[in-house]
Amino acid sequence: MKVMILGAGVVGVCSAWYLARAGHEVAVVDRQPGVGLETSFANGGQISVSHAEPWSNPHAPWRALSWMGREDAPLLFRLRPDAALFDWSLRFLRECTPARTRENIRDIVRLALYSRDELGRLREETGIHYDHLTRGILHVYTDEKEYRAAIEAARIMREFGCERYPVDAERCVEIEPALAAARPLLVGGDYTAADESGDARVFTRNLAELCRARGVDFRFVTTVERLRAAGGRIDGIDARSPEGYATLRADVYVVALGSFSPRLLRPLGITIPVYPAKGYSATIPLSADSVAPTVAMTDDGRKIVFSRLGERLRVAGTAEFNGYDLGLNDVRCRALVTRAHEWFPELKPAGEPQFWCGLRPTTPSNVPFIGPTRLANLYLNTGHGTLGWTMACGSGHALADLVSGRMPEVALRGF
Repeated sequence: MKVMILGAGVVGVCSAWYLARAGHEVAVVDRQPGVGLETSFANGGQISVSHAEPWSNPHAPWRALSWMGREDAPLLFRLRPDAALFDWSLRFLRECTPARTRENIRDIVRLALYSRDELGRLREETGIHYDHLTRGILHVYTDEKEYRAAIEAARIMREFGCERYPVDAERCVEIEPALAAARPLLVGGDYTAADESGDARVFTRNLAELCRARGVDFRFVTTVERLRAAGGRIDGIDARSPEGYATLRADVYVVALGSFSPRLLRPLGITIPVYPAKGYSATIPLSADSVAPTVAMTDDGRKIVFSRLGERLRVAGTAEFNGYDLGLNDVRCRALVTRAHEWFPELKPAGEPQFWCGLRPTTPSNVPFIGPTRLANLYLNTGHGTLGWTMACGSGHALADLVSGRMPEVALRGF
């Protein structure tokens, strides 16, 4: 079949790879001049099954209230007259019960484990490079209460197959010696040895080249204006490019537009609770004598991650709910760099950090939408939130199975 994928981020390109490998004729449409230039551009860089605890958990409402008014808050809701955010927030609160949190952890862990395994198989099959490291992810804590809550979350994850184990402060420093100078900050941590890190943009770009070798057609600088529906299916998309307007047609259409998916679907009467959560990153070039981590790390209290990407350190995180705004907030940017120097006081940058922000497509449960819609030939692969890079390969493979009429290898209950 002819399959048209809308969106050339890491999720869209992974979908293209697995669909092409399944024998379909695939085209990818994106408004940018290349792949991975929006949310996949400079994200946290972690393949993190261990991040399966959703933002919507029993502790979240009180934390969010305590952070109100703090410009550098890990989770920041900008008060604004926004019906979509109001509806999303109510759904978010409903997901914060212990029972719903447990179910969501189960679904997220299931897909994330499958996806991490799929990435390993893809790497073995193709030899793809993307500054990847397979040294695990270490979560670190500076607050005893936060640490106790994390131990309980890790216990639930282990029930569903994520091997995230508590470690004491001394063991944290053994795992990542660059933490030695910050030992007084540590109360403990937990470690998932099978998790990974790598540059999502480099991966997306290199996978796109492999897709081209399989015949995938990439159409850049092409903005999808409208999905045309007739007879219970999509019969084309109206798209704008430098050459003008055109109607593009295929047999099957896949919406992988991240935070912009709801805007395209709403005129069709398809409403999905996906809202943009703006995340920030700072990419710090490292001098040869920097004492910087090589194990990927997560500072859970601040919701910040650290990933070594060759001779760069990627520091990323936080979430700001402010609509589709993409303005860089200097306070939030600088907070990332300040925290990096608190953990690694002997960090010696080789130049100025590169700041970036992107819109994570977030559902209230942190569980994405993967699969068919009520329109016969329209599929979704969107809403992955902070775990788009983690879930990309598994989501792409599962989607390709569904489009091909096969039962996916991973159970998608809840997706």
